[in-house]
Amino acid sequence: MREFLKKHSLEYGDVISLEFEGRQFRGTVLPDSNPSTLVLKLENGYNSGFDLGLVGKVRKLGSGKGVSKEMEVKVKTLSGLPRVSILGMGGTVTSRVNYEIGGVITDFTPAELLSKFPELAKIARTAPVLVENIMSEDVLYSHYSKLARAIKKEIDSGADGVIVTHGTDTMHYTAAAVSFIFSALPVPVLFVGSQRSSDRPSSDAADNLLNAVYFIANSDWTGVALCMHNSTNDNVSAILPGTRTRKMHTSRRDAFKAIDSELIALVNFKEEKIEFLSKERARKKKGGKFVLKDRFEERVGMLYSHPVILPEQIEFFRKNKYKGLVLMATGIGHMPINTKGTEKNRKALKALIDSGCIVCVTSQCLYGRVHENIYTNARRLHELGTVFLNDMLPETAFIKLAWLLGNEPKRAAELMPENLRGELSERRLGGEFKPGK
Repeated sequence: MREFLKKHSLEYGDVISLEFEGRQFRGTVLPDSNPSTLVLKLENGYNSGFDLGLVGKVRKLGSGKGVSKEMEVKVKTLSGLPRVSILGMGGTVTSRVNYEIGGVITDFTPAELLSKFPELAKIARTAPVLVENIMSEDVLYSHYSKLARAIKKEIDSGADGVIVTHGTDTMHYTAAAVSFIFSALPVPVLFVGSQRSSDRPSSDAADNLLNAVYFIANSDWTGVALCMHNSTNDNVSAILPGTRTRKMHTSRRDAFKAIDSELIALVNFKEEKIEFLSKERARKKKGGKFVLKDRFEERVGMLYSHPVILPEQIEFFRKNKYKGLVLMATGIGHMPINTKGTEKNRKALKALIDSGCIVCVTSQCLYGRVHENIYTNARRLHELGTVFLNDMLPETAFIKLAWLLGNEPKRAAELMPENLRGELSERRLGGEFKPGK
């Protein structure tokens, strides 16, 4: 690759055109670990690799560029608008291309969002604060605490609502964490992400952020929710419940879905529309004790049940003194513990529970609910002392268990199957569902 660049007097970040298999391509040169491949960021925003041995005529169209700061633009905000704080936790929504490494990085502060999205000034008075510049897969319990304290600071100082920009991969974990950390939350807290970085034409960053701000500024709803694109082909964002939502696709703009739960609302700031869909919704109200409890127990794990699972996989949690475990069981709540060939799994699980570890049962099916009294396997699993969690999502159960063990350790097993923050749904006659209160 270095020889190719030297031969054509090119540098990373240069804009070029090239011939490849009879076609013309144009894009920006990016680095790649494969020395025989030339990678271009095409004009449509996608990266494409080209075998150097098959690359034809190359022409340089523009000089190289690195990562530059967004141009700071002073935006005049109208007085009298609601105040919405924007807290930055990194992620694609606040990202750009780094032409030196060939990837997307979170390189600018939330303050630059005002320059990037000047429409914000017409909707609300925004107060951006950088909490942490981090990719979502690297988030720790300490980050939940740091974020929660930043949220409380903004609310205590008079914010009418808070937006958290966050990477999408684990955004539903953090939304669940914040849901449990606060009680009697007096204003809305919305998590906003983007499936596509803002340098791409198909980016959903602007729509999600502007819809979130518009929703806070023009509704009386309160609570924790996510604001993400509702489909692949429109400007509407969905307001999704903080403890009933999951990322269900790696790259689609509508990756986030409310599981066995209603959407809270649909928002389109361009058309100035908010459509509430949930029949029961929390509204802003005075009163109630606004409390922050942000301790988490680190020794909580998740175990995905599967055929031929080995007892050593279960024993790991006992040997390492875990205090909680969320079991992602098959179907309605099953795990291989029912035959002579799987008896060791049952013994390992019993030893884990006897050690004091709280073991909770959810379903890897995601939709539907677990039940301990239908099939023999589930009954035996329950007899060991596991806690069945109805239709709670596994990720929510994981966060809830860690939070309860950090704040209410003596009551954790008792409170896990209780509906504290809308994490459980209630079945109506006729098979309809409504979100828990």
